[in-house]
Amino acid sequence: MANPPNVREPGTRESAARVAAQRPGTHRSWAETRERLRAAATTEPGRLWIIGTVVALLVVAFGGVTAWEISDRSAAASDVVNRSQPLSADAASIYRSLADADTAAASGFLAGGQEPLDVRKRYDTDIATASRLLVKAAANTTGSAESTQQIATLNEQLPLYNGLVEQARANNRQGFPVGGAYLRFANQKMSTSLLPAAQKLYEAETGRLYDDYDQADTWPYAATALGLVALGGLVWVQRRNFLRTNRVFNHGLLAATAASTVVLLWLVVGHAVASSDLSTSRAHGQESLKVLNDARISSLQARANENLTLVARGAVLKDGKDVYETSFTKEMTSLSDQLGAAVKLADDSAGKVPVQKAKDDMTAWQGRHTAARRTDDSGDYDGALTQVIGAKGSTGECFDQVDQALDSAIAHEQHEFTTAASDGRGALTGLPLGAAVLAVLAAAGAGVGISRRLAEYR
Repeated sequence: MANPPNVREPGTRESAARVAAQRPGTHRSWAETRERLRAAATTEPGRLWIIGTVVALLVVAFGGVTAWEISDRSAAASDVVNRSQPLSADAASIYRSLADADTAAASGFLAGGQEPLDVRKRYDTDIATASRLLVKAAANTTGSAESTQQIATLNEQLPLYNGLVEQARANNRQGFPVGGAYLRFANQKMSTSLLPAAQKLYEAETGRLYDDYDQADTWPYAATALGLVALGGLVWVQRRNFLRTNRVFNHGLLAATAASTVVLLWLVVGHAVASSDLSTSRAHGQESLKVLNDARISSLQARANENLTLVARGAVLKDGKDVYETSFTKEMTSLSDQLGAAVKLADDSAGKVPVQKAKDDMTAWQGRHTAARRTDDSGDYDGALTQVIGAKGSTGECFDQVDQALDSAIAHEQHEFTTAASDGRGALTGLPLGAAVLAVLAAAGAGVGISRRLAEYR
Protein backbone atom coordinates (compact mmCIF):
# COMPACT_ATOMS: atom_id res chain seq x y z
CA MET A 1 0.00 0.00 0.00
CA ALA A 2 1.35 3.43 -0.95
CA ASN A 3 2.33 5.88 1.69
CA PRO A 4 -0.07 8.76 2.33
CA PRO A 5 0.83 12.04 0.66
CA ASN A 6 3.18 14.45 2.51
CA VAL A 7 4.27 11.66 4.86
CA ARG A 8 7.99 10.87 4.80
CA GLU A 9 9.60 7.60 5.58
CA PRO A 10 10.88 7.12 9.14
CA GLY A 11 14.54 8.02 9.54
CA THR A 12 14.37 11.33 7.67
CA ARG A 13 15.59 14.55 9.35
CA GLU A 14 12.07 15.71 10.14
CA SER A 15 11.22 12.37 11.69
CA ALA A 16 14.36 12.48 13.83
CA ALA A 17 13.44 15.98 14.94
CA ARG A 18 9.93 14.82 15.90
CA VAL A 19 11.35 11.90 17.86
CA ALA A 20 13.80 14.19 19.62
CA ALA A 21 11.01 16.63 20.37
CA GLN A 22 9.16 13.89 22.20
CA ARG A 23 12.11 13.38 24.60
CA PRO A 24 11.71 15.06 27.96
CA GLY A 25 13.87 17.79 29.61
CA THR A 26 17.43 18.43 28.69
CA HIS A 27 17.61 15.66 26.07
CA ARG A 28 14.98 17.44 24.00
CA SER A 29 16.66 20.83 24.36
CA TRP A 30 20.07 19.47 23.44
CA ALA A 31 18.68 17.62 20.45
CA GLU A 32 16.95 20.78 19.23
CA THR A 33 20.11 22.86 19.68
CA ARG A 34 22.24 20.33 17.87
CA GLU A 35 19.76 20.13 15.03
CA ARG A 36 19.67 23.92 14.67
CA LEU A 37 23.47 24.13 14.64
CA ARG A 38 23.66 21.41 12.04
CA ALA A 39 21.13 23.21 9.91
CA ALA A 40 22.88 26.56 10.41
CA ALA A 41 26.24 25.12 9.37
CA THR A 42 24.82 24.30 5.92
CA THR A 43 24.34 27.99 5.09
CA GLU A 44 26.86 30.84 4.91
CA PRO A 45 24.93 33.09 7.37
CA GLY A 46 24.76 30.22 9.82
CA ARG A 47 28.46 29.54 9.47
CA LEU A 48 29.23 33.22 10.00
CA TRP A 49 27.11 33.27 13.13
CA ILE A 50 28.92 30.21 14.54
CA ILE A 51 32.35 31.62 13.63
CA GLY A 52 31.54 34.97 15.20
CA THR A 53 30.32 33.34 18.41
CA VAL A 54 33.41 31.13 18.72
CA VAL A 55 35.82 34.02 18.07
CA ALA A 56 34.03 36.27 20.56
CA LEU A 57 34.13 33.55 23.21
CA LEU A 58 37.85 32.98 22.56
CA VAL A 59 38.61 36.66 22.97
CA VAL A 60 36.54 36.93 26.16
CA ALA A 61 38.18 33.79 27.55
CA PHE A 62 41.60 35.25 26.71
CA GLY A 63 40.81 38.44 28.61
CA GLY A 64 39.31 36.59 31.57
CA VAL A 65 42.19 34.15 31.96
CA THR A 66 44.71 36.97 31.57
CA ALA A 67 42.97 38.99 34.29
CA TRP A 68 42.86 35.92 36.57
CA GLU A 69 46.48 34.83 36.07
CA ILE A 70 47.98 38.30 36.27
CA SER A 71 45.89 39.14 39.35
CA ASP A 72 47.39 36.04 40.96
CA ARG A 73 50.95 37.07 39.96
CA SER A 74 50.37 40.64 41.05
CA ALA A 75 49.07 39.52 44.45
CA ALA A 76 52.19 37.35 44.91
CA ALA A 77 54.44 40.27 43.93
CA SER A 78 52.60 42.49 46.43
CA ASP A 79 53.11 39.83 49.09
CA VAL A 80 56.85 39.84 48.35
CA VAL A 81 57.01 43.60 48.91
CA ASN A 82 54.47 44.08 51.70
CA ARG A 83 54.21 40.80 53.62
CA SER A 84 56.71 37.97 53.24
CA GLN A 85 59.94 39.98 52.90
CA PRO A 86 59.11 42.32 55.80
CA LEU A 87 58.24 39.27 57.90
CA SER A 88 61.51 37.61 56.92
CA ALA A 89 63.37 40.81 57.84
CA ASP A 90 61.50 41.00 61.16
CA ALA A 91 62.42 37.37 61.91
CA ALA A 92 66.07 38.21 61.23
CA SER A 93 65.74 41.24 63.52
CA ILE A 94 64.27 39.03 66.26
CA TYR A 95 67.29 36.75 66.01
CA ARG A 96 69.67 39.69 65.98
CA SER A 97 67.98 41.36 68.97
CA LEU A 98 68.14 38.16 71.01
CA ALA A 99 71.80 37.53 70.14
CA ASP A 100 72.69 41.14 70.85
CA ALA A 101 70.86 41.01 74.18
CA ASP A 102 72.95 37.97 75.13
CA THR A 103 76.10 39.83 74.14
CA ALA A 104 75.09 42.92 76.12
CA ALA A 105 74.26 40.79 79.19
CA ALA A 106 77.74 39.22 79.13
CA SER A 107 79.42 42.60 78.55
CA GLY A 108 77.54 44.15 81.47
CA PHE A 109 78.46 41.23 83.71
CA LEU A 110 82.15 41.57 82.87
CA ALA A 111 82.02 45.27 83.77
CA GLY A 112 81.37 44.30 87.41
CA GLY A 113 78.68 45.14 89.94
CA GLN A 114 78.04 48.60 88.49
CA GLU A 115 76.83 47.74 85.03
CA PRO A 116 77.39 50.61 82.52
CA LEU A 117 74.18 52.47 81.77
CA ASP A 118 74.61 52.26 78.00
CA VAL A 119 75.11 48.49 78.17
CA ARG A 120 71.99 48.04 80.32
CA LYS A 121 70.02 50.27 77.97
CA ARG A 122 71.21 48.23 74.99
CA TYR A 123 70.05 45.01 76.64
CA ASP A 124 66.64 46.46 77.56
CA THR A 125 66.18 47.83 74.04
CA ASP A 126 67.01 44.45 72.49
CA ILE A 127 64.54 42.59 74.71
CA ALA A 128 61.83 45.18 74.02
CA THR A 129 62.50 45.01 70.27
CA ALA A 130 62.32 41.21 70.24
CA SER A 131 59.05 41.28 72.22
CA ARG A 132 57.48 43.88 69.93
CA LEU A 133 58.48 42.02 66.76
CA LEU A 134 57.14 38.76 68.17
CA VAL A 135 53.74 40.41 68.67
CA LYS A 136 53.87 41.74 65.11
CA ALA A 137 54.91 38.36 63.72
CA ALA A 138 52.13 36.58 65.61
CA ALA A 139 49.59 38.93 64.03
CA ASN A 140 50.90 38.46 60.48
CA THR A 141 51.97 34.81 60.20
CA THR A 142 48.45 33.39 60.01
CA GLY A 143 48.33 30.03 58.26
CA SER A 144 51.93 29.05 59.04
CA ALA A 145 51.99 26.28 61.65
CA GLU A 146 55.80 26.31 61.84
CA SER A 147 55.99 30.04 62.49
CA THR A 148 53.20 29.88 65.05
CA GLN A 149 54.98 27.12 66.95
CA GLN A 150 58.31 28.97 67.03
CA ILE A 151 56.67 32.23 68.13
CA ALA A 152 54.99 30.35 70.99
CA THR A 153 58.37 28.91 72.03
CA LEU A 154 60.00 32.33 71.95
CA ASN A 155 57.21 33.93 73.97
CA GLU A 156 57.49 31.17 76.55
CA GLN A 157 61.29 31.12 76.87
CA LEU A 158 62.10 34.83 76.67
CA PRO A 159 60.75 35.73 80.16
CA LEU A 160 62.67 32.77 81.62
CA TYR A 161 65.88 33.95 79.99
CA ASN A 162 65.32 37.50 81.20
CA GLY A 163 64.77 36.20 84.74
CA LEU A 164 68.07 34.30 84.68
CA VAL A 165 69.93 37.40 83.53
CA GLU A 166 68.40 39.42 86.35
CA GLN A 167 69.49 36.73 88.83
CA ALA A 168 73.01 36.91 87.41
CA ARG A 169 73.04 40.70 87.77
CA ALA A 170 71.73 40.61 91.33
CA ASN A 171 74.38 38.11 92.43
CA ASN A 172 77.10 39.95 90.53
CA ARG A 173 76.27 43.24 92.28
CA GLN A 174 76.72 41.48 95.62
CA GLY A 175 79.96 39.83 94.53
CA PHE A 176 78.57 36.28 94.65
CA PRO A 177 80.35 33.88 92.25
CA VAL A 178 77.06 32.09 91.56
CA GLY A 179 76.18 35.04 89.31
CA GLY A 180 78.48 33.59 86.65
CA ALA A 181 76.61 30.28 86.79
CA TYR A 182 73.28 32.06 86.29
CA LEU A 183 74.69 33.92 83.31
CA ARG A 184 76.07 30.73 81.74
CA PHE A 185 72.69 29.06 82.28
CA ALA A 186 70.99 32.04 80.62
CA ASN A 187 73.39 31.77 77.68
CA GLN A 188 72.66 28.05 77.45
CA LYS A 189 68.92 28.75 77.28
CA MET A 190 69.57 31.38 74.63
CA SER A 191 71.77 29.02 72.60
CA THR A 192 69.63 25.90 72.89
CA SER A 193 66.07 27.27 72.95
CA LEU A 194 65.66 30.91 71.94
CA LEU A 195 68.11 31.25 69.06
CA PRO A 196 67.17 27.91 67.43
CA ALA A 197 63.50 28.91 67.58
CA ALA A 198 64.34 32.32 66.10
CA GLN A 199 66.39 30.60 63.39
CA LYS A 200 63.49 28.30 62.49
CA LEU A 201 61.12 31.27 62.42
CA TYR A 202 63.48 33.09 60.08
CA GLU A 203 63.79 30.04 57.82
CA ALA A 204 60.00 29.55 57.74
CA GLU A 205 59.33 33.18 56.81
CA THR A 206 62.15 33.21 54.26
CA GLY A 207 60.69 30.03 52.76
CA ARG A 208 57.33 31.78 52.38
CA LEU A 209 59.13 34.67 50.71
CA TYR A 210 60.71 32.39 48.13
CA ASP A 211 57.34 30.69 47.55
CA ASP A 212 55.85 34.11 46.79
CA TYR A 213 58.77 34.83 44.46
CA ASP A 214 58.15 31.59 42.57
CA GLN A 215 54.42 32.25 42.30
CA ALA A 216 54.94 35.79 41.03
CA ASP A 217 57.55 34.61 38.52
CA THR A 218 55.53 31.72 37.02
CA TRP A 219 54.80 32.44 33.38
CA PRO A 220 51.06 32.80 32.51
CA TYR A 221 51.01 29.91 30.04
CA ALA A 222 47.23 29.55 29.81
CA ALA A 223 46.68 33.24 29.03
CA THR A 224 49.49 33.27 26.47
CA ALA A 225 48.16 30.17 24.73
CA LEU A 226 44.60 31.52 24.63
CA GLY A 227 45.89 34.84 23.29
CA LEU A 228 47.69 33.13 20.43
CA VAL A 229 44.64 31.00 19.64
CA ALA A 230 42.33 34.05 19.73
CA LEU A 231 44.63 36.03 17.44
CA GLY A 232 44.97 33.06 15.13
CA GLY A 233 41.19 32.76 14.98
CA LEU A 234 40.75 36.44 14.17
CA VAL A 235 43.39 36.30 11.43
CA TRP A 236 41.76 33.19 9.95
CA VAL A 237 38.31 34.82 9.95
CA GLN A 238 39.64 37.90 8.16
CA ARG A 239 41.51 35.79 5.59
CA ARG A 240 38.35 33.76 5.01
CA ASN A 241 36.39 36.98 4.60
CA PHE A 242 38.93 38.29 2.08
CA LEU A 243 38.91 35.10 0.02
CA ARG A 244 35.09 35.06 -0.16
CA THR A 245 34.42 38.78 -0.69
CA ASN A 246 37.75 40.15 -1.94
CA ARG A 247 37.46 42.87 0.72
CA VAL A 248 40.73 43.63 2.49
CA PHE A 249 39.44 45.14 5.73
CA ASN A 250 36.57 44.46 8.07
CA HIS A 251 36.69 47.29 10.60
CA GLY A 252 35.10 45.37 13.42
CA LEU A 253 37.37 42.36 13.06
CA LEU A 254 40.39 44.64 12.58
CA ALA A 255 39.57 46.46 15.84
CA ALA A 256 39.17 43.12 17.64
CA THR A 257 42.56 41.98 16.32
CA ALA A 258 44.22 45.22 17.41
CA ALA A 259 42.74 45.03 20.92
CA SER A 260 43.74 41.38 21.32
CA THR A 261 47.25 42.15 20.08
CA VAL A 262 47.57 44.94 22.64
CA VAL A 263 46.49 42.60 25.45
CA LEU A 264 48.90 39.87 24.36
CA LEU A 265 51.84 42.28 24.04
CA TRP A 266 50.97 43.91 27.36
CA LEU A 267 50.81 40.47 28.95
CA VAL A 268 54.15 39.30 27.56
CA VAL A 269 56.10 42.52 28.05
CA GLY A 270 54.54 43.36 31.43
CA HIS A 271 55.21 39.94 32.90
CA ALA A 272 58.72 39.82 31.42
CA VAL A 273 59.58 43.19 32.99
CA ALA A 274 58.02 42.18 36.31
CA SER A 275 59.92 38.89 36.29
CA SER A 276 63.18 40.67 35.51
CA ASP A 277 62.72 43.22 38.32
CA LEU A 278 61.71 40.55 40.81
CA SER A 279 64.72 38.45 39.84
CA THR A 280 66.93 41.50 40.39
CA SER A 281 65.39 42.11 43.82
CA ARG A 282 66.00 38.47 44.68
CA ALA A 283 69.58 38.22 43.39
CA HIS A 284 70.88 41.65 44.40
CA GLY A 285 68.57 42.39 47.31
CA GLN A 286 67.19 39.40 49.20
CA GLU A 287 70.18 37.09 48.67
CA SER A 288 72.55 39.82 49.86
CA LEU A 289 70.30 40.53 52.83
CA LYS A 290 70.28 36.86 53.80
CA VAL A 291 74.09 36.63 53.75
CA LEU A 292 74.48 39.93 55.61
CA ASN A 293 71.96 38.90 58.27
CA ASP A 294 73.82 35.62 58.71
CA ALA A 295 77.09 37.54 59.01
CA ARG A 296 75.64 39.83 61.62
CA ILE A 297 74.36 36.86 63.63
CA SER A 298 77.79 35.20 63.44
CA SER A 299 79.48 38.37 64.70
CA LEU A 300 77.03 38.64 67.60
CA GLN A 301 77.48 35.02 68.59
CA ALA A 302 81.26 35.37 68.33
CA ARG A 303 81.16 38.41 70.60
CA ALA A 304 78.95 36.64 73.15
CA ASN A 305 81.32 33.66 73.22
CA GLU A 306 84.31 35.96 73.57
CA ASN A 307 82.75 37.59 76.62
CA LEU A 308 81.71 34.26 78.13
CA THR A 309 85.26 32.98 77.81
CA LEU A 310 86.24 35.54 80.43
CA VAL A 311 83.07 34.98 82.48
CA ALA A 312 83.62 31.22 82.71
CA ARG A 313 87.41 31.48 83.23
CA GLY A 314 87.97 28.02 81.80
CA ALA A 315 85.21 26.36 83.84
CA VAL A 316 83.39 24.98 80.80
CA LEU A 317 85.54 22.53 78.86
CA LYS A 318 84.99 19.92 76.18
CA ASP A 319 87.76 17.54 75.15
CA GLY A 320 90.12 19.68 77.17
CA LYS A 321 89.29 22.87 75.25
CA ASP A 322 87.36 25.95 76.35
CA VAL A 323 83.87 25.63 74.87
CA TYR A 324 83.36 29.35 74.43
CA GLU A 325 86.77 29.93 72.81
CA THR A 326 86.10 27.07 70.39
CA SER A 327 82.71 28.52 69.52
CA PHE A 328 84.28 31.96 69.04
CA THR A 329 86.73 30.55 66.50
CA LYS A 330 83.95 28.73 64.67
CA GLU A 331 81.75 31.83 64.44
CA MET A 332 84.61 34.01 63.24
CA THR A 333 85.36 31.50 60.47
CA SER A 334 81.69 31.64 59.44
CA LEU A 335 81.77 35.43 59.57
CA SER A 336 84.79 35.53 57.27
CA ASP A 337 83.10 33.24 54.72
CA GLN A 338 79.84 35.20 54.86
CA LEU A 339 81.54 38.55 54.36
CA GLY A 340 83.40 37.12 51.36
CA ALA A 341 80.10 35.99 49.87
CA ALA A 342 78.50 39.38 50.60
CA VAL A 343 81.27 41.19 48.70
CA LYS A 344 80.60 38.99 45.64
CA LEU A 345 76.84 39.56 45.82
CA ALA A 346 77.09 43.34 46.17
CA ASP A 347 76.47 44.84 42.72
CA ASP A 348 77.73 48.39 43.35
CA SER A 349 80.32 50.28 45.37
CA ALA A 350 77.72 51.46 47.89
CA GLY A 351 77.14 47.82 48.78
CA LYS A 352 80.76 46.65 48.62
CA VAL A 353 82.39 49.44 50.68
CA PRO A 354 80.69 48.75 54.05
CA VAL A 355 81.17 45.00 53.64
CA GLN A 356 84.88 45.47 52.91
CA LYS A 357 85.13 47.70 55.97
CA ALA A 358 83.50 44.98 58.05
CA LYS A 359 86.11 42.52 56.76
CA ASP A 360 88.95 44.86 57.72
CA ASP A 361 87.45 45.43 61.18
CA MET A 362 87.00 41.67 61.59
CA THR A 363 90.69 41.13 60.84
CA ALA A 364 91.61 43.71 63.47
CA TRP A 365 89.19 42.04 65.89
CA GLN A 366 90.88 38.67 65.45
CA GLY A 367 94.28 40.23 66.08
CA ARG A 368 93.16 41.95 69.28
CA HIS A 369 91.40 38.78 70.46
CA THR A 370 94.59 36.76 70.06
CA ALA A 371 96.47 39.37 72.11
CA ALA A 372 93.76 39.32 74.81
CA ARG A 373 93.92 35.53 75.06
CA ARG A 374 97.69 35.66 75.49
CA THR A 375 97.27 38.22 78.26
CA ASP A 376 94.64 36.09 80.02
CA ASP A 377 96.67 32.90 79.67
CA SER A 378 99.64 34.65 81.26
CA GLY A 379 97.52 35.28 84.37
CA ASP A 380 96.66 38.94 83.80
CA TYR A 381 92.84 38.69 83.88
CA ASP A 382 92.29 42.41 84.43
CA GLY A 383 94.54 43.24 81.50
CA ALA A 384 92.64 40.81 79.29
CA LEU A 385 89.34 42.30 80.47
CA THR A 386 90.46 45.76 79.40
CA GLN A 387 91.49 44.40 76.01
CA VAL A 388 88.03 42.88 75.55
CA ILE A 389 85.60 45.48 76.95
CA GLY A 390 87.73 48.63 77.12
CA ALA A 391 86.56 51.82 75.45
CA LYS A 392 89.62 52.16 73.17
CA GLY A 393 91.74 49.55 71.40
CA SER A 394 89.56 46.64 72.55
CA THR A 395 87.90 43.80 70.72
CA GLY A 396 84.59 45.38 71.73
CA GLU A 397 85.49 48.45 69.68
CA CYS A 398 86.17 46.24 66.63
CA PHE A 399 82.90 44.37 67.17
CA ASP A 400 80.95 47.64 67.26
CA GLN A 401 82.62 48.75 64.03
CA VAL A 402 81.79 45.43 62.34
CA ASP A 403 78.19 45.72 63.53
CA GLN A 404 77.86 49.31 62.28
CA ALA A 405 79.33 48.42 58.88
CA LEU A 406 76.95 45.49 58.52
CA ASP A 407 74.03 47.70 59.55
CA SER A 408 74.96 50.13 56.78
CA ALA A 409 75.28 47.34 54.21
CA ILE A 410 71.92 45.85 55.24
CA ALA A 411 70.20 49.24 54.92
CA HIS A 412 71.61 49.65 51.40
CA GLU A 413 70.58 46.17 50.26
CA GLN A 414 67.12 46.61 51.79
CA HIS A 415 66.70 49.75 49.68
CA GLU A 416 67.90 47.84 46.60
CA PHE A 417 65.37 45.10 47.29
CA THR A 418 62.45 47.45 47.90
CA THR A 419 63.14 49.47 44.74
CA ALA A 420 63.48 46.47 42.42
CA ALA A 421 60.58 44.50 43.92
CA SER A 422 58.28 47.54 43.85
CA ASP A 423 59.17 48.11 40.18
CA GLY A 424 58.34 44.48 39.45
CA ARG A 425 54.97 44.77 41.14
CA GLY A 426 54.32 48.06 39.32
CA ALA A 427 54.90 46.44 35.91
CA LEU A 428 51.72 44.39 36.44
CA THR A 429 49.60 47.29 37.67
CA GLY A 430 46.51 47.83 35.55
CA LEU A 431 47.00 44.74 33.40
CA PRO A 432 44.14 42.63 34.84
CA LEU A 433 41.57 45.42 34.43
CA GLY A 434 43.01 46.52 31.08
CA ALA A 435 42.91 42.97 29.74
CA ALA A 436 39.29 42.52 30.79
CA VAL A 437 38.18 45.83 29.22
CA LEU A 438 40.10 45.29 25.99
CA ALA A 439 38.76 41.75 25.70
CA VAL A 440 35.19 43.00 25.96
CA LEU A 441 35.93 45.64 23.31
CA ALA A 442 37.56 43.01 21.09
CA ALA A 443 34.55 40.71 21.44
CA ALA A 444 32.24 43.61 20.60
CA GLY A 445 34.38 44.47 17.57
CA ALA A 446 34.26 40.88 16.37
CA GLY A 447 30.50 40.87 16.83
CA VAL A 448 30.08 44.10 14.86
CA GLY A 449 32.32 42.83 12.07
CA ILE A 450 30.43 39.57 11.71
CA SER A 451 27.06 41.36 11.96
CA ARG A 452 27.92 43.53 8.95
CA ARG A 453 28.66 40.44 6.91
CA LEU A 454 25.40 38.84 8.06
CA ALA A 455 23.50 42.00 7.05
CA GLU A 456 24.54 41.42 3.47
CA TYR A 457 22.36 38.28 3.37
CA ARG A 458 19.14 40.00 4.43
